Amino acid sequence: MAKLKTSYFCQNCGQQTAKWMGRCPTCGEWNTIVEEVVQKDEPEKGGWRSPSAGPGGLKIAAKPKALHAINYEEQPRIRTTDAELNRVLGGGIVPGSLVLIGGEPGIGKSTLLLQIALGLAGMRVLYVSGEESEQQIKMRAERLEAPTSDCHIMTETSTQNIFRVVEHFEPEILIIDSVQTMQSSLVESGAGSVSQVRECTAEFMKYAKESGVPVFMIGHITKEGSLAGPKVLEHMVDTVLTFEGDRHTTYRILRTTKNRFGSTDELGIYEMLGSGLRQVSNPSEILISQRDDALSGVTIGSMLEGNRPLMIESQALVSVATYGTPQRSSTGFDAKRLNMLLAVLEKRGGFRLGQQDVFLNIAGGLRVEDPAIDLAVCAAIVSSYEDIAIPPSVAFAAEVGLGGEVRAVSRIESRIAEAEKLGFKEMFISKYNLKGLDTKGFKINIKPVSRLDEVFQGVLM
Repeated sequence: MAKLKTSYFCQNCGQQTAKWMGRCPTCGEWNTIVEEVVQKDEPEKGGWRSPSAGPGGLKIAAKPKALHAINYEEQPRIRTTDAELNRVLGGGIVPGSLVLIGGEPGIGKSTLLLQIALGLAGMRVLYVSGEESEQQIKMRAERLEAPTSDCHIMTETSTQNIFRVVEHFEPEILIIDSVQTMQSSLVESGAGSVSQVRECTAEFMKYAKESGVPVFMIGHITKEGSLAGPKVLEHMVDTVLTFEGDRHTTYRILRTTKNRFGSTDELGIYEMLGSGLRQVSNPSEILISQRDDALSGVTIGSMLEGNRPLMIESQALVSVATYGTPQRSSTGFDAKRLNMLLAVLEKRGGFRLGQQDVFLNIAGGLRVEDPAIDLAVCAAIVSSYEDIAIPPSVAFAAEVGLGGEVRAVSRIESRIAEAEKLGFKEMFISKYNLKGLDTKGFKINIKPVSRLDEVFQGVLM
């Protein structure tokens, strides 16, 4: 008879304590510690059993090896038909990796993974769902109109039953939808609890590493936007992807917050259509509004997301504060950096913005952290303040310092090339970027400047 015991876990960080406490000693959150029943069975009765294990699930204990004695052969990545996912993962799916995808309900996580599974022609894919029936998944697959592939569907929540099927089916890719619905018999708490999420993730991680089969897991998120379950969940997996976007708009963004096999700066952009998710190969075209007339307060700036340059639109509205205290509001741009740029414009540029309401919006729903967008934001604010439109053929790529100087930014060649490809005629950059830059290779008119007043004289005077 297995021994039962109870323990207390924090639902926020997963910290285990011997007694109940009102406040978690690790993360400091209040009223997050709950009691859970924990049961430990014999190892051979549950979980994934390695093919190298002997009778009864026994396995030879690991021994230390010298680093130079370890044999290593780089395995080729699995390339999918989704170029955006390949970029975000660092070049493709790594064999034996465990990938966690999180996002808001209804954002398209299941659609994305089912679309990837259907697109892997010639590979055995096992799609395990604990949330939907086989008929529901079939309806979605019919709507996606994907090519026929060797994708098999299974509705199950018990990890022990899943591994029994896996041993005979031998999939090449395993998809779990979702980890919060999975339940292991080794733990007596309910599905979705801290103990169950941690135990199920550990079993899938063991399976992925010992079998070399990549595993994709969908994870729910909390109302605060973080992945549901203990923080250790994100530490255990190899890659954490976040699927973002407003359900009321058609565009979705796939970001990497952790990647043991590549960069965390890449992102993929999709468009949600009736037939599934469409890859957006040239995001700059959708991030720039199509308008007939030139409007004041609208500028185009260059930003980098990983290795991809994007031309995005900054929209500013400056009006007289009628309610006493001026408002400072920004969407997609850091509010503190906006206040800093307003102070620079007032102190160094002479623009009286102290009694003005300032509203800033980054078009397309993107969140900008690249300082190269500073010059475009300043130009948009001054354009709205003076009510003078900036020509739509002008682009900006530079950082603004506290002294009003225009500072150099990285990878200026790729930024200029992207602006030239989209048909821009002029681009303002820092004169300190001219060092080592071959301007003769570009047809676009490059305007090097060193201070803000030079920019305003060039486009507003």
